[in-house]
Order: sequence, then structure tokens, then C-alpha cells
Amino acid sequence: MPSKNSKSSNRHIVATTSASVSGDVSPSKNNSTEQVGQSKRDLAWQVASNLLVSFKYAWAGLTYGFGTQRNFRIHVAIGIFAISLGVFLHLSPVEMSLIGITIGLVLAMELINTAIESVVDLTVKQTYHELAKIAKDCAAGAVLVSALASILVAGSLLLPPLFTLMVQSNLFSIFN
Repeated sequence: MPSKNSKSSNRHIVATTSASVSGDVSPSKNNSTEQVGQSKRDLAWQVASNLLVSFKYAWAGLTYGFGTQRNFRIHVAIGIFAISLGVFLHLSPVEMSLIGITIGLVLAMELINTAIESVVDLTVKQTYHELAKIAKDCAAGAVLVSALASILVAGSLLLPPLFTLMVQSNLFSIFN
């Protein structure tokens, strides 16, 4: 929420920007430019006044992603399954860490994809634009690449002990 002084700070930024655009570079204008940088930085802290508020905003993003994005929920479910299978198979801490990192990367890519799609939709509104399509397709492609990489990691870590467990349990004797 903006403070009482934000309007005067915004006017200061506009006035300084106008002076800078005119091309007049006097020492007083350079000092004003430094103040603009500081004013912008001061305004940045008004978005999240403390660390707890920052975490609140981050949690809101996760909640939005989980509540509105089907693929995010699918990735969460698969991630929970992979971690559960890793615990069941007694994977080493390093192997579990690799699975956890890949799950985190896929979920982060899904949230970035959602953010990019939202910004593109905000920009182009209800119109079609080829560059908007490219941005959205590339963001979705990034999610796909991370998901395929996570399948490779999880498969290489989970399938060998799972196969060994099945052989030891004589589960393959059903097929003979």
C-alpha cells in the first residue's frame, strides 16, 4: 500500500525524468537523477514492508498456481509419488536430494510459465499476436524440458532399486 509520500515521490520521478529527456545535463540534474534512483529504491520497499509479508506474497503465488493450474497439481502429485517411492525404496540422502531438486525445478518452471502467460495476456488482452504465442509456447516448452529431465533423473534413481525389489520378491514369477 503506498504511503502518504508516494505521490510526491512519483511527481519527483516524473519531473526528473522530463528534465532528463530534454537533454539538459547540468550538475543539479545529475544530482536529481541520483535522487530518482534512490526514490525508486525507496518505493520498492513499500511493496513488501518486511520478510513475513514477502513470504505471504510468495505463498499467495503458490496457492494461485495450485488452485488454477491443472498441470501444477499434476506435477505436485507426481512429485509426492516420487518422494514416497524414494522413501519406500530407502534411497540415499543424495538421491532423494536430486529427486527433490528436480521436483522443485519443475514446479518453479510451471509457476514461471503461469507468470509469463499472465503478463502476456495482460499485454495483448483478447487479441492474437504472434510474439505472444511465441512467448507462451517457449515458456511451456521450458516446463516440458524440465519435466522430461526430471523423468530421466527419477527413472535412473528409482527404477533400478524398484526392479531389484521386484526380482527379490519374485513378482516376475507371475509372468512365467
